[in-house]
Amino acid sequence: MMMSTSMAVSSSPRCGASTTRTANSRASSRRRTTTTSSSSRRALAIIGKKSTWRRTERRVKAFDFVKAKAEGGVDYVQTADLYDGSKQTQLYSGLGGQALNAKEKEFPTIAQVLAKIPKECFERSTAKSLMYAGISTAITLSVGLVAWATLPFTAYYLPAWIAYAYVAGTAATGCWVAAHECGHGAFSDNRTIQDTVGYILHSLLLVPYFSWQRSHAVHHSKTNHVSEGETHVPAQMGSDEANLMFGLRNTIGKTLCSALNLIGVLLFGWPLYLLMGASGGPVRGKTNHFIPKMGASGKHALFPGKWENKVWYSDVGVALTIGMVAYWAMQTSFATVFGLYVAPYLFTNFWLVLYTWLQHTDVDVPHFEGDDWNLVKGAFMTIDRPYGKVYDFLHHRIGSTHVAHHINHTIPHYNAVKATEAIKQNWPDLYLFDPTPIAQATWRVGSECVAIVRKGDEYVFSNEPLPKL
Repeated sequence: MMMSTSMAVSSSPRCGASTTRTANSRASSRRRTTTTSSSSRRALAIIGKKSTWRRTERRVKAFDFVKAKAEGGVDYVQTADLYDGSKQTQLYSGLGGQALNAKEKEFPTIAQVLAKIPKECFERSTAKSLMYAGISTAITLSVGLVAWATLPFTAYYLPAWIAYAYVAGTAATGCWVAAHECGHGAFSDNRTIQDTVGYILHSLLLVPYFSWQRSHAVHHSKTNHVSEGETHVPAQMGSDEANLMFGLRNTIGKTLCSALNLIGVLLFGWPLYLLMGASGGPVRGKTNHFIPKMGASGKHALFPGKWENKVWYSDVGVALTIGMVAYWAMQTSFATVFGLYVAPYLFTNFWLVLYTWLQHTDVDVPHFEGDDWNLVKGAFMTIDRPYGKVYDFLHHRIGSTHVAHHINHTIPHYNAVKATEAIKQNWPDLYLFDPTPIAQATWRVGSECVAIVRKGDEYVFSNEPLPKL
């Protein structure tokens, strides 16, 4: 996440500066660092942001910031003096750079896109939506009943329990996606039915339904925005988060660091987002989906106005589920509850984080800010991927038709394939589909998408730290 630090900087609104100003900045930098220690002079450039201003701190290492600051080693100069993002080595994926240089492409208006999508794609059927939600629920419960009836709670059967957890958690992800459609208004024309189904399904999966509905709406409204986006907003080069990753890579090696990053994000990413706003929009600060007052206030508040009360309503559903699970454990055993509920729940979390991460993150998919960003551009920077027929069926095509979902989130999943084909046919140069196998794409994202750096009118991913001064 982007750091916000208090500093004074002389800069133009875009990082570029005149030759005279650059020279003055460098001269000023030399004067200010004459009293610093040798370690302070080995500082790295740390890039922050306020509006379109670029702010830079010089540091030794992420871990030595306090020491450097105490010694007078914190300095403020223009980004352009320290790091030229235009020279950043570009990484490529299965997209082959298709999404880069987006400013040079002609993006349609949202009205133009919607006009090309067949009208029947926007038709919602309550019966059909209930059928798909029922199928996901039935598969999940059936697998659980079979495991409960046939698998003893012994160490010898641990592989079988792990297999069960994967199958049940994967099936339960379909329930999560059905509730996701409820939150978007894609489930039914009947709002009562829609919110009831969404509330029950999400609460059973420990998701605060209305809280998530609001934060996810913000995610859709600011997709691929570097500061106002929500969920999986990438760290900016020079932030503490980016420096920590680079420092860890230097210490334990890139491979191990990437593996730990993947495990951390896929296992803990979802609860950390709900509780602390991890990977959420920097302008909103540390938010909490159960406590509406946390985070920024005013126009950047995550839960303004009526949404505050809706957060509390959401808490009730999650609390009731926790109460039922606790009662279940008291009547049976912790092992029973862990095996049948908690373990599958972890796999469900894995899937929903994986989908969101891969749909919006790739080495050659840029991010934007200010006038360089707009709603349609953000939507088209979403990526469809090949999850295969089984996962597409179980998860209602959430990962293979996500571009259409971001073009208009009220399109039901059973109409999303037709909508996707219309988008692909009319804007083949804008529609993004990466054929890279999911496992390979996941490793690439986890190992290469460390932080973004400005390159022209875009922010692109870099897997290299800022150069030493």
